[in-house]
Amino acid sequence: MMKKIPKKYQPKGFEIIYEDRDIIVGNKAAGFLTVAALWNKENTVHSALNQYVRKGNSKLRLCVYVVHRLDQDTTGVLVFAKTQQAQMFLKDNWKSTNKTYLAVVHGRFAQKSGTISSYLVEDEDYVVHSTEDDSAGKLSHTAYTVLQEAEKFSLLKIDLLTGRKNQIRVHLSDAGHPVVGDAKYGKSNSRYPHLALHSQSISLTHPFNGKRMSFEAPVPKYFNELMGNKN
Repeated sequence: MMKKIPKKYQPKGFEIIYEDRDIIVGNKAAGFLTVAALWNKENTVHSALNQYVRKGNSKLRLCVYVVHRLDQDTTGVLVFAKTQQAQMFLKDNWKSTNKTYLAVVHGRFAQKSGTISSYLVEDEDYVVHSTEDDSAGKLSHTAYTVLQEAEKFSLLKIDLLTGRKNQIRVHLSDAGHPVVGDAKYGKSNSRYPHLALHSQSISLTHPFNGKRMSFEAPVPKYFNELMGNKN
């Protein structure tokens, strides 16, 4: 069992859920990039974890390795590797990794469960959209189940069957039910300043001992507020 890490050593924007010699798993906060972008190279979870594993000693060459990413405003479970061997194993076995998300979307679905499929392509402005051209896009599948309905919104459980950039957001927008707070693919409405998309759980095969492990991040309070839940 991992010892509780003192708060002063916790990486900013990333609450560590589990750590061993091979992996670090945490709950990413909204507003933090997973890795560096052209407009932000420092304020990232990757950078914070590199400092964390070095414990402030910049001479150490220790670092963490990116396995997958979450959008800047998406919260929840995010996995990093602590060795290149662990990174390669996790990436090579990523198709066997089960990823479950929660999303609050506008409106109500006529079908309470289903799978949204399309070919996704990214344009020169870094916007992802569906295309009928199978040679240009990558076939992507998003399975959803309605968990709860409110007057204006629905709470969905989403099984990410493929892992393309912005996939969930694009597919739900295509279905006419954009994620609440999604100004890029949905409704630009300042009443909902937070993106209601959360990486709830990940189940993976451990790169060293081969055991299946599952990790879960608590549902943000914002989701309960949107759905009118009191707890």
